Amino acid sequence: MPVASLAQAIPFFDYPATFQTEEEDLLAIVRETGRRGAFILQKDLARFERNLAEYLGSRHALGVANATDGLLIALRAAGLGTGAEIIFSSHTMVATAAAIHFSGATPVPVECAADHLIDPDAVEEAVTPRTRAILVSQLNGRTADMEKLGAIATRRELFVIEDAAQALGSKFRGRSAGTFGLAGAISFYPAKMLGCLGDGGAVTTNDDLIQERMVALHDHGRGSSGEIAGWGLNSRLDNVQAAILDYRLKKMDAMIQRRRHIAAIYRQYFKGLDELVLPPGPEDTTGHFDVYQNYEIEADRRDALRDFLKIRGIGTILPWGGKAVHQWPSLGFRAKLPFTEALFDRLLLLPLNLSLTDDQVTAVSTAIREFYRA
Repeated sequence: MPVASLAQAIPFFDYPATFQTEEEDLLAIVRETGRRGAFILQKDLARFERNLAEYLGSRHALGVANATDGLLIALRAAGLGTGAEIIFSSHTMVATAAAIHFSGATPVPVECAADHLIDPDAVEEAVTPRTRAILVSQLNGRTADMEKLGAIATRRELFVIEDAAQALGSKFRGRSAGTFGLAGAISFYPAKMLGCLGDGGAVTTNDDLIQERMVALHDHGRGSSGEIAGWGLNSRLDNVQAAILDYRLKKMDAMIQRRRHIAAIYRQYFKGLDELVLPPGPEDTTGHFDVYQNYEIEADRRDALRDFLKIRGIGTILPWGGKAVHQWPSLGFRAKLPFTEALFDRLLLLPLNLSLTDDQVTAVSTAIREFYRA
């Protein structure tokens, strides 16, 4: 029997809506900054950096062109390069490993744990005399157990760098993602927690010396004095995007509340479906405060479910194109990570974004229940 599609498709992410819902306000920001000729390194950027640092509880926040650059700049500022090994979870975007690679260090992939975040036990086992740092990916709007990871780093004398691209607003035991390690990178890609109208990112730190190095690295080697302090990159967050981000930052608490509400709807509808493994709910009391950048589930018969939802007009995504970083042959990894590899046969991202209505979330949930209970 053919499967009936919904009257209106539900895309995984509605990019036009990110502009249309705030169109007049966004155009006003562009007009105001444009009429001042305020495009690069202007007061709007400085204000956003201050406000972002205050929001996170971080001493410094530096706008950069994208989160990948932020990671690379952080690694270089920490002096992590040739000869160093840096441990990361293979369940992450390839950009995480790319930043390690282009810093000159060697990326060492390890298993994720049942929560889909880096496994502290796997980190411990992977440490060698060449290991210099742990690069922790805070995924799907959830912060890893930074207490365990911090203890390993302290005991083994390792740096911690955070890939917090997906975790702005997320906390572990009251502390914000991006503020645990020596530095942390955040993404402002349009589909992220706080998105701009293109690429953008920030890198945070509580270390004044690291901040000064990162300032120079992101602007052709120019330090805060304006003098060339060494070789640098061109990775500045442009001022118009910073003005838009500063406007949207004021709405972060409401955006997080909405995402947590959607996650709660999913969790309610999926009760009793043993075929699914869900993320922890918003009521989680283990010290995590999740913001649900993504809603990543494990699903029996994942591919058949995805096909069923596609016919219904419901968009889903396989994380990272359906492969962990170490599974891309062209990158040259030889690691075998059985837990992560098995996990990637089951992972699926459901729609979770601010353009969704409660009715649409219910429609997605109902379709999934129908697939498993038909």
